[in-house]
Amino acid sequence: MKPKNFFTLEQQQQIVAAIEEAERQTSGEIRVHVEWSCKTPNPLDRASQVFAMLKMHKTQLRNGVLFYLALNDRKFAILGDVGINAKVPANFWENIKETMAADFREGKLTEGLVKGIKMAGKQLNAHFPYDANTDMNELNNDISFG
Repeated sequence: MKPKNFFTLEQQQQIVAAIEEAERQTSGEIRVHVEWSCKTPNPLDRASQVFAMLKMHKTQLRNGVLFYLALNDRKFAILGDVGINAKVPANFWENIKETMAADFREGKLTEGLVKGIKMAGKQLNAHFPYDANTDMNELNNDISFG
């Protein structure tokens, strides 16, 4: 089975809808990448590779966020671009990760991703508010699969 087939079409639509909802609160750009195995020992290192592969560093404000998930390895990471990391505290993603991990432990991957994405949108609003006059969708909202 391909990673894309892990989530039903309805689940994929829920995740994309969460991205769209979150991006209506922030100029930040959110992506989700799912693959079977983490190709590095540390999922944050792999998320960094995927971040570059998806050209997420090309946003004007360097405010892209990647939610990375390795299904078989049961690993995940949240990676923000340098524009975000320059403005937020070091533990900025921790409460989101803890909320997601609680759902993941119960086998609720879609629910965990949706909650985490929505939380990210709310938290990013303080540093990167949405402006209907100038904000544009710089990155594809679809889930990418490895």
